[in-house]
Parts: sequence; C-alpha cells; structure tokens
Amino acid sequence: MNLNQIPRIHYSESGNFFLLAGPCAIEGEEMALKIAERVKSVTDELEIPYVFKGSFKKANRSRIDSFTGIGDEKALKILRKVGDTFDIPVVTDIHTEDDAHRAAEFVDVLQIPAFLVRQTDLVVAAARTGKVVNLKKGQFMSPEAMKHAVKKVHDSGNEKALITDRGTMFGYQDMIVDFRGIPIMQQYAPTVLDVTHSLQQPNQSSGVTGGKPELIETIAKAGIAVGVDGIFLETHHDPSIAKSDGANMLKLDYLRNLLTKLVAIRKTINAF
Repeated sequence: MNLNQIPRIHYSESGNFFLLAGPCAIEGEEMALKIAERVKSVTDELEIPYVFKGSFKKANRSRIDSFTGIGDEKALKILRKVGDTFDIPVVTDIHTEDDAHRAAEFVDVLQIPAFLVRQTDLVVAAARTGKVVNLKKGQFMSPEAMKHAVKKVHDSGNEKALITDRGTMFGYQDMIVDFRGIPIMQQYAPTVLDVTHSLQQPNQSSGVTGGKPELIETIAKAGIAVGVDGIFLETHHDPSIAKSDGANMLKLDYLRNLLTKLVAIRKTINAF
C-alpha cells in the first residue's frame, strides 16, 4: 500500500511521515471541527499528510458508567462533515461486523482496536468494505504475529492495510514500546506509531486509565528516528475535561512545536 491509496490525502510526496490525530471520542460537532481545523492548519504549514481521527463510539471501557459516545449515527455524520469540510480523510474504530458496514459509509479508514485484531470475522468484514484498514497491534502480540492480520486483509481482496503499534503490556499497569518491532512490521505494511496510547497506564483500580503525557515527545522522536511511516496521537483543547483517555492525550496547544521537531528529525533521517 502507498499513501496515495488513502482518499483526499495531501502532501504525499513531501517525504514527511503522515499523521493520524484527533480526539479520542467525538464529543460533539463543534469540538471535532475546531480540533480538525487546528491540526490541519499545522499540517498544511509543515506539509504533513493528515488523517483526522475520532471514535464514533467507545466499546472497550473499564466501567459501565464510562462515556461511550453521543450516538452512533450522530457521531458518524460529524466525522463525515469533518472530512468534507476540510477535504481530509477520516479514521474511526469499529468493534463489530455491523460497525464495519455502517462506518464505511462515512469514513475513509476503518481501525481495528488492538484487543480485537485477532477477530477474523471483524478484520475480514472491514477489508471487504474496500476501505483502508488500520490494524492496531495487540498489546499481547509480537510484531511478527501481525503478518497474519495483514494477510487476512489481503486474502479478502484488499491490499490497503496499515499496522499501528500502540505498545506492549509491561506488567499489569504499564505499556512499553519495543522499537525493534517497527522495521519488522514494515515488512508487512506501512507502520504507524501510536504515541499517546503507548503511554497509557491501564487497569487502574479506579477503573479510569492513567497515562504519562510528559513522555509524548520522547516516544514520538524515537519513532521518527527509527523510521516509522506514520504517527498517531490523540489531542484535545483541554485533556483534563476530555470524556475519554484524557490522561494520555496531547494538549492541542503543544502540537505545532512537537510536529515541527518531528519534521526536522525526519529531514535529517531522509538525508542519510
């Protein structure tokens, strides 16, 4: 797969990494449009191919009273409006086969959550929509095992697969990124580093996931230095009031500075 296979992608020849970024969950139309506008302004300036990310619903929650969404159809329509307003591709996660068929009408990229990447029926359903399929590496899986997930997409008649590494479980409540896995997975598909989810601290006794956002720049820089194809991160105007995963999000005000540094590192790497 090459970047030009994602509809409405811009700057694919810039030599930069591409970016999947946005809020964890769609909380409303105004917030989604404001975040997309800010991120697109920065990525246009730096010539970074940009895909807006937002979950239309959250199914993997620790507690039954956790925020799961504003309504599936409402959120999906917001995602489509973001894509149409800014002429950018959009990615959202899916959790069931029905989700695949429904979300495919609104977005350009279907994302398989890490917990579900071994679910054959789900992966095949996503692949058969013809959309780009972003396969999150399971926290419990080796990099080498992801070749089988990619093969499921290809064997379903779809060559448009991405792999996203979101860290590997380290004990019960921590994640770690094994950067040795990036070049391994790049043998199978373009590979993205999910910076913010790699800094989660899951399984907290409170039932609310923690995180280490102060290390976002460290992990992102390392990923670019290793040669990752894309960067994934979740961002919000005020992570402290985000309805999902605020503990590991990047504050939107910090995005320009971070991406400017990453572009400079990528230019240096490209020179070798």
